[in-house]
Amino acid sequence: MILKLVTQISRVLVGILFIYSGFVKLVDPIGSQFKFEEYFSESVLNLTFLIPFALPFSILLIVSELAFGVMLLVGYKPKFTIWSLLGLNSIFLFLTWYSYTYNKVTDCGCFGDAIKLTPKETFYKNIIFMVFIIILIIGIKHIKPLISNKFATITSFASVAISLLIANHVLNHLPIIDFRAYAVGKDIADGMKYKDDGEVPPIHDFMIETDEGDQLEPMLAKEKAMLIVMYNFDKMNKDGIAPVAEVAKKAKEKGYEIYVLTASYIEDLEATQKEFDLPYPFGFCDETALKTAIRANPGIITVKKGIIAGKWNWTDADDVILE
Repeated sequence: MILKLVTQISRVLVGILFIYSGFVKLVDPIGSQFKFEEYFSESVLNLTFLIPFALPFSILLIVSELAFGVMLLVGYKPKFTIWSLLGLNSIFLFLTWYSYTYNKVTDCGCFGDAIKLTPKETFYKNIIFMVFIIILIIGIKHIKPLISNKFATITSFASVAISLLIANHVLNHLPIIDFRAYAVGKDIADGMKYKDDGEVPPIHDFMIETDEGDQLEPMLAKEKAMLIVMYNFDKMNKDGIAPVAEVAKKAKEKGYEIYVLTASYIEDLEATQKEFDLPYPFGFCDETALKTAIRANPGIITVKKGIIAGKWNWTDADDVILE
């Protein structure tokens, strides 16, 4: 009786937490891609050959996490589901142990950008998860399908299909929920302020470094500004250059101050401006900051008196709102 009760409590807790953890990453899978690229880098796990596969690996892990959470709650194939959860949590446990032990990848992104945990907190969180999963293994006979086998099957496959649809939409546009400090409506200057506890603010490496110095403060003071983000020329989708240039031209006509932000080295500024048809100031900014600001390369951000007014992937250039 006690084992059955503890098993059902563990079932609900693990199921809900895996669904939540999967969902907050599903709405922004590119964030997980960047995180795995960091794990695979030479300075961390030295698995650089896996870096090109970081995005599909991220999506596989995210969809699996959410789907297994659903499968556990509805009771679909309990043995397969619970052992899969054990394997998945073992991967997370190893990564967070490595981060905690060697002080690498100090934000593992286990809950995306929704909840920030230290490597130590994340490591112990995964240990607690492991205890609940072991309880599920011991009490596996008490995990029965919710309502019926048919309901459990349909719900489980539907969770996978819906997750893949959401991932596809986000990859072609922008995150459907933005938990970052650069979300629409956020004040950039406020995000750069240090709090009383001395904690590093969420926006701490954002700049518009030009030959005339950092233009960030002048930009924040503008009535209307547009930031064209091209964080990496080599990785940029070249199909996005023309629509972004066209939007910038319309914005300029409406009185917007245009800035092009990149982390790429520019050998000849005039040639680059001509090549991209973007005859505006180009500013250098840290690549991580630009990736955090917008999950698009190229992407468009409008700013009004320091407050982010809108964000668009280049695929949605026709939808950009200019006032």
